[in-house]
Amino acid sequence: MGSILSKGNLFPKELIPDFVQQTRGASAIAKLCGSQPIPFNGTQEFTFTLDKEIDIVAENGAKGVGGATIGTRTIVPIKVEYGCRISDEFRYASEEIQMNYLKAFSEGFARKVAKGLDLMTMHGINPRTATASAIIGTNNFDSAITGSNVITIASGDKPDANIESAIAAVQNAERDVTGLIMAPAFRAGLAAQTTNDGAKLYPELAWGNNPGSINGLRTEVTSNLSANSSLDRALVGDFTNAFRWGYAKEIPIEIIEYGNPDNDATLGDLKGHNQIYLRGEMYIGWGILDTAAFAFVKARE
Repeated sequence: MGSILSKGNLFPKELIPDFVQQTRGASAIAKLCGSQPIPFNGTQEFTFTLDKEIDIVAENGAKGVGGATIGTRTIVPIKVEYGCRISDEFRYASEEIQMNYLKAFSEGFARKVAKGLDLMTMHGINPRTATASAIIGTNNFDSAITGSNVITIASGDKPDANIESAIAAVQNAERDVTGLIMAPAFRAGLAAQTTNDGAKLYPELAWGNNPGSINGLRTEVTSNLSANSSLDRALVGDFTNAFRWGYAKEIPIEIIEYGNPDNDATLGDLKGHNQIYLRGEMYIGWGILDTAAFAFVKARE
């Protein structure tokens, strides 16, 4: 067999740029926050805050107490995987056809990783089971953003007023707002708002459009925010400075020819069904560095 077929290979180098680009393209989090390489053993992010303002000192006067708060946030990557069965004719195909198989698989895997990144960081769930992940724990926006940084939609509220309230919650804590993520239902509410003479307030949102920016604020619309029966309607905050995510650059693909790697009792043994199994793995890590830099708009339970 050729090198492509050897077990435990990494994705061919020529596929990696496309893979990463597609991952960014389909994830709201990835679009608003650039990724950073993360080693397999994790990385430690430091937060450094000067607690007070500068002090005027008179000539020969005593200097006052300043002070700083130093914190750390360890980002440990977790492993995600996806696999599928294909005909064992793959083994006998030309390398060009094998590459087409791998490219198609990598494209599909990239989309799943992108969606999974949103679901894990927003809700702390295992994307496949849609249930809370003990591995993720509280390292997600739903768990981390609480209290006055959660704006609950009241009857008669206008969507843009809710956004203003969420932005105010962040800015009152002297943090910046660099991005907005909206659920489709919330986008529809904004799109329906009109002036007194019936003109659309946000025509750029018409017909389900995702314009990328509203009133100068980077904006993404995704159903991932409201997935799994979530009450989340909008998330605003400093995605540039207060959130980090990244992935280990090694992206292994395994070609399995024997056994039952997906534990499927119905499909059974690969060899017995003239199949092989493609499995992709990726290590992804993230961390919310400053919870005060984010605020939610949520529907009422």
